[in-house]
Amino acid sequence: MNKFMMGLTVTAGLLSSVAHAEDAEANAFREAFLGGEASWEDVSARAESEGTVNLYYWGGSDPINIWMDQVVATDLAKLGVTLNPVRITGTKDAIDLVLAEMGSGKGLGEGSVDAIWLNGENFATLKRQDALFGAFADKMPNSDFIEWNAEDPRSLLNLRDFGVETGNAEVPWSGEQYVCAANTARVDRADLPSTFAELKAYLEANPGKFTYVKPPHYIGNTFVQAAIYAHNPDGTGAEPFQQSIDDLGAEEMARLITPGLEYLKSIEPLLLGGQSGNARYPEDNGALDGMFLNGEVDMACKFGLYAVATGLNNGTYPEGAEAFVFPEGNMIKNKNYLAIPANAPNPAAALVMANYMTSVEAQVSKLKYTGMPPGVDPWKLSEAEVTALTEASPGLIGVSQADLDANTAPDTNATLVDVIEATWLEYIERDSADDLSVIVSRAVDNLAK
Repeated sequence: MNKFMMGLTVTAGLLSSVAHAEDAEANAFREAFLGGEASWEDVSARAESEGTVNLYYWGGSDPINIWMDQVVATDLAKLGVTLNPVRITGTKDAIDLVLAEMGSGKGLGEGSVDAIWLNGENFATLKRQDALFGAFADKMPNSDFIEWNAEDPRSLLNLRDFGVETGNAEVPWSGEQYVCAANTARVDRADLPSTFAELKAYLEANPGKFTYVKPPHYIGNTFVQAAIYAHNPDGTGAEPFQQSIDDLGAEEMARLITPGLEYLKSIEPLLLGGQSGNARYPEDNGALDGMFLNGEVDMACKFGLYAVATGLNNGTYPEGAEAFVFPEGNMIKNKNYLAIPANAPNPAAALVMANYMTSVEAQVSKLKYTGMPPGVDPWKLSEAEVTALTEASPGLIGVSQADLDANTAPDTNATLVDVIEATWLEYIERDSADDLSVIVSRAVDNLAK
């Protein structure tokens, strides 16, 4: 071996030793933090030495991007951390990157992704692949603003994400609820439906004046799930749908969802375009908003506690828009979260960022800039902090917070979502003549492959 090659070998060996040393140090930090042996001062000092946090999030919202650039980046800089906002078109892109890097042997301190904005199936995927940093969420200073007591029913959305136990491996960042709005210039509030039976009666009298977003878009999936809850043959609503598909089984799932899917099939001829045999399902929120604004439909349902106020303010909702309670008892509510991957390159900086995002200050500015509801729990805050959040809110129009709180339902277990989606696509969109039990069984088998 010549001297040049020997030099390269020695250099490579030294770099490898340094890399392994850094990896061992990062893992020692994780164990110390999760074990309660590292103080927050230790975390902050390490975060400053790491210097940067790579936050991967959906970048399709200008208000969110502006908030990240103008507020979050400035505030994190004061904490010694530089924000690197990585804007992606789909959260799955970040999940795939984490898993690919872990597959290539990159451990803690060696990956590309420090934190991801996610929920539902994306979190479930990371958990299934043992690709999460660990139970960090209740160990940060600002975790005091979140309800962790499992005996308190209000803790459900902090402890379960689409029915999957979080294990404190993600921290709530924002919350949302599925809310319907109506154009009260076109329909009297007294005539607004509160149940699916009343919706069908309204459509029989006013055919074509309603539709919902097409699955597999999550907004469409949510409407389908709400219909399934309301038509649960056992009358237990969302309860059985908190189980995984492995626990529930294809046969039981088919029994539980059949009445809801049959209802959706029955109203298809009454939806927008249904009279001509070609029901129109908008592809996304924007398409639905356009139909609502233009008067093609009288109502629009989507995630958006403050959608009416925001829509009236930016001109995407008709002037008579008001929210209303629908479906009664089954207005699905969830949270979205920040998770730290198991191979985060800057784990301490990720913790500092997550703690900042959970601060009342950040929650207030996020609400003010983006209209995104808080992820922290108001009953854990002081009166002044609740007032600050209330004043930052765009406001509710047509419903009160008490109305919303009285009609909540949890989201469906992440392992059931794809089955419900596949069943809808075959039974409703492709108009399969097969029995629903066969369709569900086929969907379960296909997803298991």
